[in-house]
Amino acid sequence: MNTPDAMVPPATEDANAVEQLDVAIAQKAGEYRRTPVIRVLGTMSEVADQPPLIAICAATLAAGLATGRPKLARTGARMLAAHLLATGMKAVIKKSVDRTRPHLLVEENRYESGKGQRNEGPYNSFPSGHTAGAVAVARAVAHEYPAAAPAAGALATAIALVQIPRCAHYVSDITAGAIIGWIAEATVTRGFARWFPD
Repeated sequence: MNTPDAMVPPATEDANAVEQLDVAIAQKAGEYRRTPVIRVLGTMSEVADQPPLIAICAATLAAGLATGRPKLARTGARMLAAHLLATGMKAVIKKSVDRTRPHLLVEENRYESGKGQRNEGPYNSFPSGHTAGAVAVARAVAHEYPAAAPAAGALATAIALVQIPRCAHYVSDITAGAIIGWIAEATVTRGFARWFPD
């Protein structure tokens, strides 16, 4: 059992209030990281990683083109554009921020953050790319198929939230990822309205 001194890593003594809250939540949620439910949900959430999500977007576009369904093709194009823009935005921010992932906090009592200097997975927690991509694609789908908005939103939310107990991201990581996804899709929507009017 952790002692009080081991609950908060020394590096968080200078952390701001958001980081302190992130650490506290991650430590508590991390207790469930090895449960079967979190393992399964975490594995399923990998559908929002870049390669599979790009493949899903491209397949939607291709299916629309192959079957002569313009709306489906436009949906795939919107999904792909939103995802690629969200990914680009996320990548720029990741390069400017170093932040150790929660698994290092939970397993080794390590937490570090600062100006971006290390392009390494364990130090690139902020922001959540899975969340950015999932939100961007979910909103793209919802714009074309409003009836699918609740399901798409619920799926994106589940993908984002499971990152916390699986120790992949902090709460502020997924919050930032969601904002990035929203901005990316909104930007694409403006572009589509201008270049591809109905």
